[in-house]
Amino acid sequence: MDVSTVLPSGSFGARAMLLGERIDLRSRFAAEALARNPLTVPVKGGGVAVLFRYGAVVLFDVPEAVQAPFLDQVLALVWNRYEKPETEDVAVCIDPAILEGVQGGTVYFTSMSVERMQIVASVLSKSLVLAMYESRVAQNFDRVEPLARNLERNGRIGGRTSDLLKHIGAMLLSEQMMVGSVEISEKPDTLWDHPDLEGLYLRMESEFEIRERYAVLERKLNLISRTVQTVVELLHSKRSLRLEWAIVLLIVFEVMLTLYTMYTGGN
Repeated sequence: MDVSTVLPSGSFGARAMLLGERIDLRSRFAAEALARNPLTVPVKGGGVAVLFRYGAVVLFDVPEAVQAPFLDQVLALVWNRYEKPETEDVAVCIDPAILEGVQGGTVYFTSMSVERMQIVASVLSKSLVLAMYESRVAQNFDRVEPLARNLERNGRIGGRTSDLLKHIGAMLLSEQMMVGSVEISEKPDTLWDHPDLEGLYLRMESEFEIRERYAVLERKLNLISRTVQTVVELLHSKRSLRLEWAIVLLIVFEVMLTLYTMYTGGN
């Protein structure tokens, strides 16, 4: 396929969407790929799409009328769809005279290429993942705060501990997803073959504050992890104390029973 015939030119829009937990990219689109890792394909009707296995899709210069049919194809491959997908729209402009990056809310390229779209798509998709987890962590952080206050004031765990542990477990899973599947802190593979585009990537990453937002999330998740450890230790200590009291009571009962047997036997 002649790549130049499907690449957009001039000024156009880019729309990023986080559709679900995972997209099965093995079963579709492979034959028509413009590039892989991330998978980049032409969209029937106009434009280009970049798809990520962790559930993100970024559309470049895809007409509104064409987006719905294409997304229907993608959604058929999505596992655990999100009810309200995260979205982000940016404008893209090709101008050889301007430094590549983001200026005034517009992404500028000096020339059009698949690799540049992959770089932009990588940053936009990471921004969406961060936005989703920022929202989730904020909600669950509100549930952790009362626990910390209760521990400080009363020295014990209040509320339904099992529910709290479920929320904390979900946050630990979020950390695994961000580090393992999405690789938020890692540079895209495209830069290995095209190191000349690192400047574009770094400026995009800085504009969307990818590293800063990830660092804040990581600190919150570490705090939640320490909270888990504290809760587990307290629960273990509580159960150990109950077990010790049960053993003491059994010993006392056995001693009393022996004394009673001795007393009644002696009479």
